[in-house]
Amino acid sequence: MRWTSALAIYILFWSFSVFLVLPFGVRTTDEAGGDKVAGQAESAPHEFRAGRTALRVTIVATILFALFQLNYRYGWIEARDVDFFDRMNMEIR
Repeated sequence: MRWTSALAIYILFWSFSVFLVLPFGVRTTDEAGGDKVAGQAESAPHEFRAGRTALRVTIVATILFALFQLNYRYGWIEARDVDFFDRMNMEIR
């Protein structure tokens, strides 16, 4: 695999990992015991720490990408392993 392809796949893993990581560790203003700002949603986070979130996302994305690369190299799971409808063995009409 070319390094540009690997970089593009890593960026995809990173962007998908954002959605995995964002819900964890979030505390609302009520949970933190702070004062609400006028017009603030009840579900809004009390403090958003972008650096800590980016670090967590990078760690998760790197682990997932490493597993992807290892699977790509050693072929642990192939397309035939997840072909539940046996479409790879069907004849073309």
